[in-house]
Amino acid sequence: MTLLETEFALITDLIRQHATQDPLRRALVEGERQLDYGTLDVLMDRTAAALQRDGLRAGDTIAICAEMSIEYAAVFLGALRAGVVVAPLAPSATVASLARMVSDAQAQLVFTDAANATILHEGGLSARATVTLDDALVGRALNDWLAPPGQKPAPVPLQPQSPFNIIYSSGTTGQPKGIVQSHGMRWAHVRRGAAYGYGPQTVTLLSTPLYSNTTLVVFFPTLAFGGTLLLLPKFKALDYLQLAQQHRVTHTMLVPVQYQRLMAHAEFDSFDLSSFQVKFSTSAPFAAGLKADVLNRWPGALVEFYGMTEGGGTCILEAHLHRDKLHTVGQAASGHDIRLIDDSGAEVPAGEAGEVVGHSPGMMLGYHGLAEKTREAEWFDASGKRFIRTGDVGRFDADGFLTLIDRKKELIISGGFNIYPSDLEAVLRQHPDVVEAAVVGVPSPQWGESPAAYVVCKTDTLIEPPALLQWANQRLGKTQRLSSLQFLLELPRSAIGKVLRRELRQSASAPSR
Repeated sequence: MTLLETEFALITDLIRQHATQDPLRRALVEGERQLDYGTLDVLMDRTAAALQRDGLRAGDTIAICAEMSIEYAAVFLGALRAGVVVAPLAPSATVASLARMVSDAQAQLVFTDAANATILHEGGLSARATVTLDDALVGRALNDWLAPPGQKPAPVPLQPQSPFNIIYSSGTTGQPKGIVQSHGMRWAHVRRGAAYGYGPQTVTLLSTPLYSNTTLVVFFPTLAFGGTLLLLPKFKALDYLQLAQQHRVTHTMLVPVQYQRLMAHAEFDSFDLSSFQVKFSTSAPFAAGLKADVLNRWPGALVEFYGMTEGGGTCILEAHLHRDKLHTVGQAASGHDIRLIDDSGAEVPAGEAGEVVGHSPGMMLGYHGLAEKTREAEWFDASGKRFIRTGDVGRFDADGFLTLIDRKKELIISGGFNIYPSDLEAVLRQHPDVVEAAVVGVPSPQWGESPAAYVVCKTDTLIEPPALLQWANQRLGKTQRLSSLQFLLELPRSAIGKVLRRELRQSASAPSR
């Protein structure tokens, strides 16, 4: 029996196995640079040994705030070998948000690069132990920090429930929510990789960031099966197509807005993409018409995952096999239990709509340090079986395919990134002239959705909407910035005083006259 066939194993042990069996096989490629499995394994050992030298033990945390690179990947993997938990942070977050996340994760080391060293310095994080991945003049250079070549870390016994990484959901204000994922959860993602043709000949092109769970669900299986990861730190449609053709890419993960930009590129049909075996998508609504266009013009299978970073149940739509179900997000994955519940927590009758909850082998341990928030995200059936609530409302058809109707939580997904309206509203309310604010997602040709604000100001205010829009965007992260801002005399509300966000979305989407 191989490691991949066992109930539980460590991804880092599989990389060691590939390094032993075929050390010169390419593992990571970034531009003109590449790293083979033998060298990657040595670099992981040097990272793990350096962490142990610095006093970090299994369960301790490091943070990484940097652009995608070979060094980023190697440090992430090396930390896992030492049993150290990795908190990958979004460079696009605000200074204050990054500081809160580093503090919340209790990160003992922060890894960064030249492009992001300044924002960490502004947040006061340079006072912490800092290592720069590209030898920028901040903190300690990676090459100086690493343990000497040939030094190996002490073995660390890890279990399925051992924490693997912390993914932060969002947060410019208030307490950020760190989603703690376990080694067992990541192993479940790896094991399902066999169904999608991962192997030593796999070449996976990644153009979404390494701090995103979207990326990691294909990053780890590719390496676990001995494939090659092709890193594209900045997505541009033409660059992507050129790399895909040049390297004979077999697998990829893209968010819907990236598919949209690729399919709309004037030169798309001139590229040879016949090497593709499987294309994945997740993180945002994927329009049925766009799926059909991809199926018609891009060789290979198209697989859509519907689920949450928190884990729980996953639905999978193998679009190439179910062209009549492109309006759905597919069926429950093998071994996953997806159910629908009403507002009281009772399961709804067959054919009716309800909130989607799910159970699977891959579920978060909880929100880091937020026991109450963890309990709010859980639902238990009559037998005590634990499910994760999605906040999405859906309905199963007679064939067991799930159609999403609306989001119970008012989450905005823009370019594959989660944006929480309450974060943006809290920033707007900091302005002295703002009385109330509501933020909703509106359709965007470029991003899928964009946040739009509706604001009630004091009657004697002198500020104009463009000025307030600029003021707010200066205080928001890059991925959170408002696309528009409109003043209202009052926000639409229900009889019990709830803001009717649906009306705001409808007014924003209505054609102008």
